[in-house]
Amino acid sequence: MSSASSTPSAQRPSPTAAPPDCLDLPDPPPLRTMVGPGVVAVGIGMAAGEIILWPYLTSVGGLGLLWLAVVTLAIQTVINLEIERYTLATGQTVVAGFSRWSKAWGILICLAGAFQYVWPGWATSGSTVLTYLTGGGDVVWITVGSLVGFGVVLTVSPVVYRTIEKVELVKVILTLFFLAVVAVAVIGWHTWTTAGEKTVTGAGRIPDGITFTMILSALGAAGAGGVHNLVLSNWIRDKGYGMGAHVPKLVSPITGQSEASGADRYAFPQDEANLARWRVWWRRANTEHILSFFVICLVTIGLMSMLAYETLFGRDDVENSPEFLRLQGDLLGQQVGDWLKILFFAVATVSLWAASIGLLDIIGRVVSDFAKRNYLRDAAFWTEGRLYFAVVWAEVAIGSAILLSGVNQPIVLLTISTCTASIVTLVYTALLIRLNRRDLPAAVRLRGPRLGMMLLAIGFYGFFALAMLKSQLEENF
Repeated sequence: MSSASSTPSAQRPSPTAAPPDCLDLPDPPPLRTMVGPGVVAVGIGMAAGEIILWPYLTSVGGLGLLWLAVVTLAIQTVINLEIERYTLATGQTVVAGFSRWSKAWGILICLAGAFQYVWPGWATSGSTVLTYLTGGGDVVWITVGSLVGFGVVLTVSPVVYRTIEKVELVKVILTLFFLAVVAVAVIGWHTWTTAGEKTVTGAGRIPDGITFTMILSALGAAGAGGVHNLVLSNWIRDKGYGMGAHVPKLVSPITGQSEASGADRYAFPQDEANLARWRVWWRRANTEHILSFFVICLVTIGLMSMLAYETLFGRDDVENSPEFLRLQGDLLGQQVGDWLKILFFAVATVSLWAASIGLLDIIGRVVSDFAKRNYLRDAAFWTEGRLYFAVVWAEVAIGSAILLSGVNQPIVLLTISTCTASIVTLVYTALLIRLNRRDLPAAVRLRGPRLGMMLLAIGFYGFFALAMLKSQLEENF
């Protein structure tokens, strides 16, 4: 533990004034042991977009938007790696980094994240699909029960990150198994060739029937999106990446031992030995994220979209609701067998519910990390673990209240959440550029082609946000 951990709380400097503790960068482990944060990111993200939004867009407009999925995932991968860069080098989350300039940034991100994920669209969608599998049930009460169950699972987890990693790993394996089955048993050669052709020739084009609101929603649900991406900081810190190895893990105050949050941030000496270790860390972090996030997301969106094209495109009974999943499942049962229909509904339910428990974790981490460092640093009772669980149960309560108030349409809830995600991503991408250029040593800071990609990301999300705003103004006024 660093020297800052033993400093009496009354004498601790404020988080904005405290200099970083200087420690050596740990030796990087083998690549295989680094696998985890990318899987968690893709596991939570691989839900509304891959199961509902992108397949629905394909059922309406065909495969002409696959090019946009490829571009979105590539841009998100670059953004995610810049989030990881800061935490690798400092052990501090990027939200804490933003808050060192002004607490207002942290407050804004916490509020945006709460607004993005307090709508229980993922849990409601999972419960809706479960009723297709079981033949009936009250979606609202099933969802409320699932939210309470997720809160209990997180509360009794000795180390929360490990629980989330296991849940999302099971989900990813199950989903990839289903995709392997449909790739062989359902998707025809014509669909494969059409997908390849449209990805190339359709670049820059928007198919008829697709609005900019639908596109912005799909961008926010492709892979991760919004505050979801920012929590990569917390996950790689808990996994022990880079300087995050010096930071204690977030543990349950019930079944685990509460630990201090550690120093506000760390730095490593800029000598050749540490910089050599940094280069290995950075290369392996890039490899882990590209393989576990970009590749898996691309395969999932691509195959689920092709499945929707194969089964639903051209039909006039496709609705903008989870009912199109019921229709798709019924068609799979007719074409292949009831076993595939059951597998489809089971995978969709697990996928959406696993995302829901991950989203509870996301807001719990962002808010507890920010509040502890900036407002409750000297409050002995309010450890980061206790704050985390207070936020999680507040989310459960608010989400349940929203459902019981009558706002329970999954597509409406998902559209609100995912459009918010795209706008939030636009804002913090600009902040990341400043953070990784101003607050990191010259040898490890953002520059060159990566800087160019980050500037492109601002233009990309900004264009679609403005296009949606323009279309909404024209439609309503």
